[in-house]
Amino acid sequence: MASEKNLNLKKDIVKEINNKLDESKTLLLVDYQGMSVQDLETLRNKLKEIGSDLKVYKNTLASLALKDKKIELQDYMTGPNAFIFSKDIIEPIKIVSETAKNNEALTIKAGYIDGEVASLKTIEDYASIPSYEGLLTMFAGGLIEHIKHCAIALNMYAENLEKGGNE
Repeated sequence: MASEKNLNLKKDIVKEINNKLDESKTLLLVDYQGMSVQDLETLRNKLKEIGSDLKVYKNTLASLALKDKKIELQDYMTGPNAFIFSKDIIEPIKIVSETAKNNEALTIKAGYIDGEVASLKTIEDYASIPSYEGLLTMFAGGLIEHIKHCAIALNMYAENLEKGGNE
């Protein structure tokens, strides 16, 4: 029979996972087996820079927390798993996907994004979205194109008026 101390420790871990789930918009479940400690630490630090958290929990305790929150990821709870919690949706997915491209030992198994279980296709789609700064640059480029055309039209109108043309 489990000691009272161990039982309380396990309850605290489940409560910690539940709190992280409450605070997060994104949960990624990844298989990290085969990654070096240094590579895993590098990934953890990259995620920490954007306010995300990579944790390794026992599957049984994580399953209890997921069950409490009615999150259906039980099919993926085999083998060693790392859980990535984030308030951001896109950035952690981009970081993990980029790391997985360079390190075959890291694979994304499942995701829970903004209240829904996400397919691997959805996760790949999120990973392909440009960064916030990139999107702003694209938006600004689109605005500049319209302003350029407006300036050309106004210039042509002004030249026409200077030549004595009627509107």
